[in-house]
Amino acid sequence: MPFVIKKLHASTRQKAILFLIRELGLGQPEAQRLIAKGRLSQNGIVMSNQMGFIEGDFDFICFEPLSRGLPATFVAPDFAVYDKPSGVLVHPQSRRTAYSLNDEIKHRFGHDANVAHRIDQETSGLVLASRNKESESVLKLLFENREITKRYLAMVHGHLEDPMDIQEPLLRKEDPSTLVRMVVKVHPDGKTARTFIKPLQYFPQHNMTLVEASPFTGRTHQIRVHLFHVKHPIVGDPIYGQEEADIVKFLDKEITAEERFQKGGASRLLLHAYSLEFEYEETRFHIVSQENFISTCFEAMGVNN
Repeated sequence: MPFVIKKLHASTRQKAILFLIRELGLGQPEAQRLIAKGRLSQNGIVMSNQMGFIEGDFDFICFEPLSRGLPATFVAPDFAVYDKPSGVLVHPQSRRTAYSLNDEIKHRFGHDANVAHRIDQETSGLVLASRNKESESVLKLLFENREITKRYLAMVHGHLEDPMDIQEPLLRKEDPSTLVRMVVKVHPDGKTARTFIKPLQYFPQHNMTLVEASPFTGRTHQIRVHLFHVKHPIVGDPIYGQEEADIVKFLDKEITAEERFQKGGASRLLLHAYSLEFEYEETRFHIVSQENFISTCFEAMGVNN
């Protein structure tokens, strides 16, 4: 587990934040943030005051990354790019998360390295990571200002013949009328969302089309919902296009691999972030995934190309 409890001791009464800065090498903002998140406790009582004092023995929950050997596919002085497998979280959801991409990033580049954006756990492909706090701020601002062009590959059901410019607002909220806890859907009250879809290759024997998806906005599940809305859901999607009972089983992690394969047509979501293009410090970068996505799709579907 990357989150571990460290047993620490302060021989004299002192501010907790200064102890963490001195003994663990944390920066002041990071030490304050971790105390505010309830990482420090003494005699079972969590410290709530960021400027509180400690003395004697106390516990501190910290993140110690554990690598599984996933290499960075591109490394620059201020950032790196990873080709994330499907099923791997980008960032830990809780202290019980056993592994995420952040483990690899921090294991190789240190505590200040971090993911600069996120893609779904189900989605594979390129993830940009900062190597220091300064580049993290710059990269996140580039994403916020839509100055980073992201392109995805997806295998969808049906024959999509012509390009599509999908401009449908997306609403994300809990729906009280259903057991499904997370609902993202096309709705006039939603936020503006736009995705350009370009068909690349049709596979008539399987009645599916490989498409390139270029999102102009960054809404949750945007590509998945937009393709489902135009009646070309992504092959292997366990949520959009499935029956409510099966969605609940997937969210509760109660669906078997065999059931998922039978319902969705593949062992994983066939969506892959394959291209990142941006300018950083007056240098233009265009990074492309080396994965053979078509082969990946057929392997996940259990069929021959």
